[in-house]
Amino acid sequence: MKNSIVSFVLPILLSAVVCAALAPLSAAGAEGADNPMVRLTTTKGGIDIELYAEQAPRSVKNFLSLVDEGFYSGLIFHRVVAGFVIQAGGFDESLNRRQSNASVPNESFNRLSNRKWSVAMARLADPDSAGTQFYINTKHNPSLDAKSTKPGYTVFGQVVAGKDVVVAIELVDTHVESGMSGVPVEDVIITEANRL
Repeated sequence: MKNSIVSFVLPILLSAVVCAALAPLSAAGAEGADNPMVRLTTTKGGIDIELYAEQAPRSVKNFLSLVDEGFYSGLIFHRVVAGFVIQAGGFDESLNRRQSNASVPNESFNRLSNRKWSVAMARLADPDSAGTQFYINTKHNPSLDAKSTKPGYTVFGQVVAGKDVVVAIELVDTHVESGMSGVPVEDVIITEANRL
């Protein structure tokens, strides 16, 4: 009797362990005392982001390099979609694209998920086309995660302070400008980005 119970329970326990190991990590699962931090100072207030260098080393290195060179200062949140994302890192107040040679390969198989408050790299159809643009998820967006062998969008950080500022940006009025939808009517500017 004892052996039959063990042979029944053991596969269930093994299955639970395997499922837990394969489940995507939430951004909260990557929190650590040694993770670098960045503050985006915007015209709506400050947003503090914890970066996950262990899970997304190339994305974090790229982002910190851009922060250190002052690349993000003067850029706007150019794409705001309530109930989805707020995106920045590519355009100034006149919607002129700020160019950079920054490029980072896709790291979306890092088991971090596009959950609410997570920060991820924006890209084109090419999975390895991420450069300077990033977005903050304003809801859980599992459709943006990697699936099996299909790359998703690389999560590399998490908003840890200034969530009210993210919401304030998310709720601004937007319009279509220069062929781009979701552009805030009143510019939301990143006045500076600094390491903490």
